[in-house]
Amino acid sequence: MEQFFQQLTNGLAVGGIYALIALGYTMVYGVLKLINFAHGDLFSIGAYLGLTLLLSMGLFDKIGALASVLLLVVMVMVLVAIIGALLERVAYKPLRQSHRLTAVVSALGASIFFQNAIMAIYGPGLLVYPHDLLPRIAVNIFGVDIPLMRIVMFLASVVLMAALYFFIQKTKIGTAIRAVAIDQGAARLMGINVDRVIMLVFCIGPALGGSAGLMVGLYYGQINFNMGWMYGLKAFTAAILGGIGNIPGAMLGGLLLGVIEAMGAAYISIAWKDALSFGVLILILIARPTGLLGERVAEKV
Repeated sequence: MEQFFQQLTNGLAVGGIYALIALGYTMVYGVLKLINFAHGDLFSIGAYLGLTLLLSMGLFDKIGALASVLLLVVMVMVLVAIIGALLERVAYKPLRQSHRLTAVVSALGASIFFQNAIMAIYGPGLLVYPHDLLPRIAVNIFGVDIPLMRIVMFLASVVLMAALYFFIQKTKIGTAIRAVAIDQGAARLMGINVDRVIMLVFCIGPALGGSAGLMVGLYYGQINFNMGWMYGLKAFTAAILGGIGNIPGAMLGGLLLGVIEAMGAAYISIAWKDALSFGVLILILIARPTGLLGERVAEKV
């Protein structure tokens, strides 16, 4: 039973990361019907920017661990959001009226560019986060010792996902995003600046992905230039699992995928965890092609 709870908490923590990245995929698809294949690399950029800021500013020595982590998260989210906005302006906006395949090719090109840019700047080898930044302690929950960092990572993911859901559902800007997702032409007639909404989506999604990259760096302690490919693929799988274009579905799909991976690695074989995850995806899509919660972003009211 102890192993089960350990793997469950580990799966929820990793699933929270998948969910944060999946939200970027699903928001862009909801608004533009486009899969942003460069999104996983923005996650990698978040991890590398976090390490750069951490080592260059010496935050942990100046303001303490908790304040440093919070400040790092904010700075990384802002910087990656700016990169996401630039990506939209350079790679996607000029092709908005073109065939969808053209935008897909542009997305793949942007992904290759980001991967090689990271490798050229930081090198192809692994980079390591300092090991003594956060206390490696465990919290006893129902008689099971759970690493504190795992709990913090899961709670941070939940807070960010809840904040996004509230923003989309309860604010005027969120209403504008949902309106653009339903019908861009009608949204323009209602006075909504569609270009600004699309840019905002390309800021929010990368910001969440960048925060996920920072958390992965802090949790696992090492990063590499092509880590975004696998995490991006898993997050894309999570988005499809929950229902592409569906924000709650991306959250559910990410958490579910993380738990499936953790349980598969523990009880079957770590070598089969990826095959198990994609196998479950295939079975669910056979039974429900639109995903668990359906392909939806907004509802007409």
